[in-house]
Amino acid sequence: MVPEIRQAAHIGFCMGVRRAVDTVTQVAQQHGGVETLGALVHNQQVLGKLSGCGVRIIDSAAEIQGDTVVISAHGVGPQVTAELEARGLNVIDTTCAFVRRAQVAARRLSSAGFYTIVYGDGEHPEVRGILGWADGKGMATLDAAALRNIQDMPRKLGLLSQTTQIPQAFAAFVKEVVDIALVKDAEIHVIDTLCHDIRRRQTDTLEMADGSDIVFVIGGRNSANTKHLLELCATVAHVYQIETASDIDPLWLCGKKKIGVTAGASTDDATIDDVMLRLRALTDV
Repeated sequence: MVPEIRQAAHIGFCMGVRRAVDTVTQVAQQHGGVETLGALVHNQQVLGKLSGCGVRIIDSAAEIQGDTVVISAHGVGPQVTAELEARGLNVIDTTCAFVRRAQVAARRLSSAGFYTIVYGDGEHPEVRGILGWADGKGMATLDAAALRNIQDMPRKLGLLSQTTQIPQAFAAFVKEVVDIALVKDAEIHVIDTLCHDIRRRQTDTLEMADGSDIVFVIGGRNSANTKHLLELCATVAHVYQIETASDIDPLWLCGKKKIGVTAGASTDDATIDDVMLRLRALTDV
């Protein structure tokens, strides 16, 4: 019996990543190359292809050599944008629309006197950018208990989430914060800044993974949304994260009848197709 190979319903580039990749590719062609402030997306295969088009990654404004710079889909804080514009650079902003929504929410909370707490990885560029819009009045954490370390807990707290987090995890975090911070005269404002496209992909992936003997999650090792797909699949199936088809060990497939495949939002179609071809070749009996 030939094993069944199933893909999640929504897989590959999300709208924001596709827009960013298309934009920077076009700009690189027009300018004979271009620099991006930070990695455009967290996927080595995509970055490798962009490098072949003349796209160069820089880590800071001080490294900019040309007159045009691209802001990645993860976004930046307003201070960074102001610095780039003050230097007279042509700034091309590919910030994802959902990330932009979170940035606007952080700015509004800060303007209204709220201390902004972002549920997310404080080292991720998206989260650093969102906090930049909170004008320094905020923090990022994945552990609500960290609030206990804040001296003179602010009475007004605004809660946001990194766009790619798992909704159930954010909801649990909000509940913990309420339990810790709901004191006399406290005001807690929760804003849903989760990406609805990512939310749908997580739901579709979990439905696909349920009943699978093994699931392959294709995506970059430092991709936040890929990591969360991995976490979800691990609750119902045996799961492996891979970056390319060559990462698949044929021994993993022994005795497996239902094989699931999903991919992070920055994984390109060519990489997914290669994985599917290799799985079909390895399971063709």
